[in-house]
Amino acid sequence: MPFDAIFLGAVLEELRPNLTHARVDKIQQPARDTLLVQLRAQEGNCKLLLCANVNRPRLHLTQASFENPAQPPMFCMLLRKHLSGARISALSQPPCERVVDFTFDCIDELGTPCQKHLILELMGRNSNLILTGADGRILDCLRRVDFEMSEKRQVLPGLFYHEPPTQGKRIPFGAQSGELQALLCAVQTPTRLDKWLIDTFAGLSPLLARELSFRFCGETDADICAMDRASLSQYLQGEFAALQTATPTLLLKDGQPSDFTFRDILQYGNFMQRQSVQSFSNLLDLFYTETDHADRMRQKSQTLRKAVTTLRERTVRKLALQEQELTATLDREQLRRCGDIVTANIYSIERGQTRLLATDFYDPDMKEIEIPLKPQLSPQQNAAKFYKDYAKAKHAEKILAAQIARGKEDAQYFDAVLDELSRAENERDLAEIRMELEAGGYVRKAGGKKQPRQTLSAPMCFRSSDGYLLYVGRNNRQNDELTFKTARKDDLWLHVQKFHGSHCVIACAGQTPSDQTITEAAMLAAYYSQARQGQNVPVDCTPVRYLRKPNGAKPGMVVYERYKTLIVTPEAALTEALKYRQG
Repeated sequence: MPFDAIFLGAVLEELRPNLTHARVDKIQQPARDTLLVQLRAQEGNCKLLLCANVNRPRLHLTQASFENPAQPPMFCMLLRKHLSGARISALSQPPCERVVDFTFDCIDELGTPCQKHLILELMGRNSNLILTGADGRILDCLRRVDFEMSEKRQVLPGLFYHEPPTQGKRIPFGAQSGELQALLCAVQTPTRLDKWLIDTFAGLSPLLARELSFRFCGETDADICAMDRASLSQYLQGEFAALQTATPTLLLKDGQPSDFTFRDILQYGNFMQRQSVQSFSNLLDLFYTETDHADRMRQKSQTLRKAVTTLRERTVRKLALQEQELTATLDREQLRRCGDIVTANIYSIERGQTRLLATDFYDPDMKEIEIPLKPQLSPQQNAAKFYKDYAKAKHAEKILAAQIARGKEDAQYFDAVLDELSRAENERDLAEIRMELEAGGYVRKAGGKKQPRQTLSAPMCFRSSDGYLLYVGRNNRQNDELTFKTARKDDLWLHVQKFHGSHCVIACAGQTPSDQTITEAAMLAAYYSQARQGQNVPVDCTPVRYLRKPNGAKPGMVVYERYKTLIVTPEAALTEALKYRQG
């Protein structure tokens, strides 16, 4: 559901006791539209997430980890200047509006106590974060709105802050049955109840409006004119009063988070499962953390992804043309035969002749054959041209076969890089993939200055149920480093069969790992591959000593002949359970 005003009010009621009087310890801006404020609160340290994303604006405490940019943005630096060390004295929300005003008790440059306000507006594409002084004058904002962008409301440093204009709708809380019945009786034309609720009352989301309609008459699109207005008004009075009692609820579809709400939702029946969550912060963390991270990485990898996709498409088109040319060379034997027939009949050919009609002595039936000739060439030159074209086609077959082999290898390599980009977890992973592409000459080096040499990050580390360390490469260069430099010859190496994926190594330390450990390593190899969402995935396992890397092979590519294959199904829960931090 959208982060509507009623849901926001429920979140604030949960946050207010813990955040009031909390002191600002650190401010970070991991994304352009996201702030992370670390606080020292009554119940311990916590992280407050303020997100003004146009698609997913929200506010909650979070346990998630975020990667910060090397240089903090200017808005972040400004907030650090004004709010570092400040205490939150109040959290307020205008009635049924998606706006939160954080009041901070601060100390200015002269040591004088003062107040500042950080205002979060959760209004879709108009979402914003605004810092103001005690007098309401805007110090700065995340998104500046000038006169060209909006004639009604400007948000610029130096101007006074004004709340977003209201839509003139009624507040649902405290609405009386008589007032509701009068409003309902004024409806004379066919009107859907859910649409009327949204148009009449502030703070109601479409999901909640449909739910109120469904609970009253069993339909989400019921017409008011077909209802008993007196019964409906009494029902709505009770439901509006109950809106202030909130329960964090996660809606699941096929076991995956699909939506969230602050009350039980019945309109979906058995198509969605309902799961109560401990708090609204846990609910929003659970719903948004994974999808947000995936979206951020997708945006940050967009340039690389586009470059690699273009290279792959170009390679595939070139391969198609080369395979057509190769097919044409397979008919070269006919060129040699035509040359032999022209040579045998050279005495009967005159200069300027355009065709030769002669007996084909290569045909068992000795049928006549018509051979085209070049009139500008002599008979001897025509025969020589057939032999020359034959030799050229024979040579082209070798060249094209080699080019096609390299092209197929390139296409497979680009597929592997795209798979790496889809599994990149942070900016360092993306930087290493870019370094790999730069080293291969596939993309230009970023910037004109010489970049400092970067060391490869460590591979992902896991510990099996039996205590063996399991290592998984993050990208092709790291796969090579792990397999051919880090791993010992008696360690076990695993890789998903016929799919692109990471190399997985079991550090055996001279011992023989159990079947349980090998199975867990195989599940890791399957999880960190293109077959992550599959079932019964084949994974090859072989000692490292049986691996070899052909000369000139692309990063991450190996050859092996002796191996055994395990069939496993990757599990995200097992992957999390096996994660291990060294040191």
